[in-house]
Amino acid sequence: MKRICLAVLSLVILASCSSKKHVVVNTVPVDNSVYAATNKVYTHQTDSLLKIIGNENPPMLIDSTGGTVPAEWVGTVNFGMRKPNYVIIHYTAQDSVQQTLRTFTLTRTAVSAHYVVAKDGKIFHMVNDYLRANQAGVGKWGSITDMNSCSVGIEIDNNGSEPYTGPQIKSLVALLVYLKKSYNIPTANFIGHQDWAPKRKPDPGPYFPWKTVAQYGIGYWSDYIVVPAPEHYDYVTALRLIGYDTSNLKDAVIAFKRHFVQSDVTPAVTPLMLNILYNVAGKY
Repeated sequence: MKRICLAVLSLVILASCSSKKHVVVNTVPVDNSVYAATNKVYTHQTDSLLKIIGNENPPMLIDSTGGTVPAEWVGTVNFGMRKPNYVIIHYTAQDSVQQTLRTFTLTRTAVSAHYVVAKDGKIFHMVNDYLRANQAGVGKWGSITDMNSCSVGIEIDNNGSEPYTGPQIKSLVALLVYLKKSYNIPTANFIGHQDWAPKRKPDPGPYFPWKTVAQYGIGYWSDYIVVPAPEHYDYVTALRLIGYDTSNLKDAVIAFKRHFVQSDVTPAVTPLMLNILYNVAGKY
């Protein structure tokens, strides 16, 4: 009976979270029948997760002498659902939002995102914010090596070689501000896919308006008046302190410049880059 109550309680929590975390920006009706099958799979998978949550069996452990380690389940009253602490911003690198939605609803692709932002500003919520989406992939940010487990992934409908639309950015800012407030996400923890995986990814690219979103407390941006970096400035350590993986320094430099310089995305370490890095690093 207790397990049934726990499962019911979990369903209520997930349902309330799903409805609460669904951001409606555009009220244009959607033909949900197109994704009826994938919505059913989503529900089935969340049901499977609820069974895992309801497991009250302690682990069966064997010590170094081959003996059984005594263990007993004692449920605590002090626990809750894990909340995201980072937001990763991507571009889709596809031709349309319909193509992206299809990509994220095919099992064989094994990729997904929590949100997809269309060119007209409409937001598609695809994974509950408390669940893990397959969006960040392999990378490193500071000491974090599993970003999928602690982040919300946002994909923006953009092929990578075009400016983002006004309605798109307006809706994205609303979503980012909402996520920051809902989960108390620090300003520094809004990063691009290229920040997380500089060896593999270029998105959201030099067209993404980091300066604009920073005005809303989404990520940092350099001050208007930049103090010159000191002579022999240790830019490698500065990049590392921000969070960049410097194991391939050229890629780390390019990723930083895509985010914070944008007018120059070459691997060259220029005075402008050093000055901006000196200014930005001081905010972290």
